[in-house]
Amino acid sequence: MSAWISLITLLTLVLMFATGVIVGAARGKYQIKAPAVSGHPIFERAYRVQMNTLEQVLLFLPSLWLAHGYGYTNVAAIIGAIWLLARTGYIITYLRDPAQRGLPFTVSILCSAILMGLAGFGIIMRLISG
Repeated sequence: MSAWISLITLLTLVLMFATGVIVGAARGKYQIKAPAVSGHPIFERAYRVQMNTLEQVLLFLPSLWLAHGYGYTNVAAIIGAIWLLARTGYIITYLRDPAQRGLPFTVSILCSAILMGLAGFGIIMRLISG
């Protein structure tokens, strides 16, 4: 097991925890009672940040570990670090001005796609080689 892949996984979990804290704080500040998910634009941004990041984590983490498992550990670690930076940028940008979220969103999606491609290539090569 790579300590770098493990660290990226842990930092991804911390990032998800942070989005939960942000949503909880916004819920309290803007008095949005559960289970409501709308009511104030800033709360809605925080909620969308959390949900979108959760959606992306479901693509990212398995792809990261599969790419690592099929021999692309160093590349996966670098791409994983870029993904973390991009998602952090996405969160900050979306909370400030949703119209500016495009670049960090695109970078994080590309990182996940590259990891999926590496994982798929690794799986196919393993199947071919027996």
